[in-house]
Amino acid sequence: MTSKIVGEVTSANTQYAANFGDKAKLAMPPARHFAILTCMDARLDPAKYAGLAEGDAHVIRNAGGRATDDALRSLVISHKLLGTNEWFVIHHSDCGMELFCDEVMGSLLEDNLNTASFDGKNWSNPQHGGGCAAGHFIKWHTIKSQEESVLQDVLRIRQHPLTPRNVPVYGYIYDVKTGRLNEVAKATEAGRAA
Repeated sequence: MTSKIVGEVTSANTQYAANFGDKAKLAMPPARHFAILTCMDARLDPAKYAGLAEGDAHVIRNAGGRATDDALRSLVISHKLLGTNEWFVIHHSDCGMELFCDEVMGSLLEDNLNTASFDGKNWSNPQHGGGCAAGHFIKWHTIKSQEESVLQDVLRIRQHPLTPRNVPVYGYIYDVKTGRLNEVAKATEAGRAA
């Protein structure tokens, strides 16, 4: 049996593909030669907040928009093989990654693998049993302060041995209440190209 969501997605895709037109001619390298590392939060639409059309830029997304090893891998490929020459780290206000720490996540997963509940203060599992201790061995890259995490991520990217010195790395926080990008000046300064 197909879920309602699968039907909605495939139906939307059928409509999209029917009007695909010249998008088939888009080049693989991004036309505007930049990349954005941002959060997977569904409230963020980088195409809208950064004025992107298909083919304009690379958008790399993960929980928190953190400069993980995989995000760095993607940024290096983006530059080395596809020509991006400016990178943005964009975190956001009201991020779920601020609501827990590694210990909490590990304990929740060890207890149970189903979706946890949040009461505005604490996480808990509605059911118990059937968990796994493997969550204690993962670095979850949680966030204590948005400005600090943007600075940390820009510094991690800037100082990585595979980041070209001539590629600037900018730091911003997207405000989910206003839609505005607010620069983290310290981060952008730390990410200046040499």
